[in-house]
Amino acid sequence: MNIQEIAQKVFAIEANAIANLANSLDDDFENAVNTILNAKGKLIISGMGKSGIIGKKIAATMASTGTPSFFLHPAEAYHGDLGMIEPQDIVLLLSNSGETDEVLKLIPFLKNQKNIIISMSGNSNSTLAKNSTYHLNISVEQEACPLQLAPTSSTTATLVMGDALAVTLMEFRGFKDTDFAQFHPGGSLGRRLLTTVKDVMRKENLPLIEPNTSIQELIQVVSNARLGLAVVMEDKVVQGIITDGDIRREMEEKESVFFTLKAKDLMSRNPKNIEAKAKLKTAQELMTKFKVNSLLVVEEEALVGIVQIYDLGI
Repeated sequence: MNIQEIAQKVFAIEANAIANLANSLDDDFENAVNTILNAKGKLIISGMGKSGIIGKKIAATMASTGTPSFFLHPAEAYHGDLGMIEPQDIVLLLSNSGETDEVLKLIPFLKNQKNIIISMSGNSNSTLAKNSTYHLNISVEQEACPLQLAPTSSTTATLVMGDALAVTLMEFRGFKDTDFAQFHPGGSLGRRLLTTVKDVMRKENLPLIEPNTSIQELIQVVSNARLGLAVVMEDKVVQGIITDGDIRREMEEKESVFFTLKAKDLMSRNPKNIEAKAKLKTAQELMTKFKVNSLLVVEEEALVGIVQIYDLGI
């Protein structure tokens, strides 16, 4: 096989493994979801090796989508970190074989503390499965590894089962994009959903002109402001807007009389505007809807700033 054929084979094997997961869902999945939903404590996830790496990702996904969660390394837990687990916490243990020693060592403590144990393994008859309150079957027909040694399909199955849990919990919690943004204030989504137009708008040295401003002065104002536009004002009221695109089109269409025109001859009336308190998400939606790159920011009918698509950080 050539390079691409090998990659395609991996995709096919792992895609088949994921597709077959749907057939393994049973009442334990529903019970696990309901248990996590109604829990008064946290969801603590633990696993060793590759399962542990996947467990960290599942914990991060859960934490960012409304389910308080963190990853606990099983070896560290057995050497003192078990104190992080409270009786009201739900514990999700990951082990493809269901026989990982470091994971199994946690079970006596968890049972003694009466923690609910949810497990994921590829063996429903494993020690881990038999000692769990609910077991989620992540068995796969084969690994993508040609030696059937390196965890590949099995880790993908574990990851997808974790995603299925997280997304189901999101749906039942009614988790919205604004909730997601609360946990991601530093990301582009958090910025769009939490930051207001007032926080990013240009409000100093705005390119303001009058209706009778000459073309020569108009071009100078647009060039100096570096916003690609000028706002036509009269008695502190917005009359229209002129973009550098408007200037180029008029220059091409009315070349012979272009420099005799005034700003009022080029301006587009009723420019799109937005309130200063609006979120960046709203600004983005308006720009997309009306196919514009700039919005005038208005408060009580007065121009207070300009926000452009570059200010949204998208």
